[in-house]
Amino acid sequence: MRKDLDYGLLHAMNAFVHVLDGGSFTAAAGHMGVTKAQVSRLVTLLENRLQTKLLHRTTRRIAPTDAGERYLEHCKAILDMVAQAEGEAGGAASLSTGRLRVMSMTGFGNRYVTPLVADYCAAHPRVTLDYSSSQNPPDLLAAGIDVSIYLAQALPDSALVARRLGHMFSVLCAAPDYLARRGGPAHPRELADHTCLRLFNSSVPPHWELDRGADRFTLDPQGPLIGNAAEVVLEGTRRGLGIALLPVYSIVDDLRRGALVRVLPDWRSPEIGIFALMPSGRYVDAKTRAWIDLLARALPPVLARDLAGLDGAPEAL
Repeated sequence: MRKDLDYGLLHAMNAFVHVLDGGSFTAAAGHMGVTKAQVSRLVTLLENRLQTKLLHRTTRRIAPTDAGERYLEHCKAILDMVAQAEGEAGGAASLSTGRLRVMSMTGFGNRYVTPLVADYCAAHPRVTLDYSSSQNPPDLLAAGIDVSIYLAQALPDSALVARRLGHMFSVLCAAPDYLARRGGPAHPRELADHTCLRLFNSSVPPHWELDRGADRFTLDPQGPLIGNAAEVVLEGTRRGLGIALLPVYSIVDDLRRGALVRVLPDWRSPEIGIFALMPSGRYVDAKTRAWIDLLARALPPVLARDLAGLDGAPEAL
């Protein structure tokens, strides 16, 4: 029994990993270029070889058993080592070549990531960098994305590999003319009496969470505008429609020039992590590693600069 897969054991491991990474036998088959039946047979042979059940299979979902979850981590480590050995033999470990597909959340990418694209292309002329933006959680395997930059308070359980690049948070702000008309709140509870403009997407909750040291306050804001991108909420805030809770990077320039004013400056949102997400179970080749290294080197100082820009920004009286 144990010799059944000696020739194709790595192939079966690869199928098993792709089934769980892709969430289905169909997705694994598409990724591997084989049929769904072939993937199913490989996983069955693997279970027969190990004499243990690796997957719970229903008509709606596939999930690893306890044994399958432990085996998955070992499979990924083994496949990564094999890919690294082959990559080094073929030069991929040292030469940045080919197409690199990267993605970022829109507003964050416009401010911090797109300036780095030209730097990367100049340093790696044999790589074609394919850049896109989206506000939605990335489906890296389905879209063929190598690296996605994503902001969230916490990452959901996922098969993706994440590298933390820094942090950000949001602050309350409003236009001076709005505050002249309505006055500024003295405590977050008074925000219930104000018009609030909401940013709502996959990286931020629909309610407002505010911290002041050990103090916490949660509010369900009400107002005439909800946007999934900071830019649309920012424009409404500039025009005096109401008070918004927006990430520092989207408003720091307006705060510096006085177009916006901080509201309740002692309060802010919980920290938002900035992550580079990569598909798991795959070797990080030279072109991808070079992009990640550039992000890790270039982002922290500009993030620190913008967070420091809050010091001395105008505040509501």
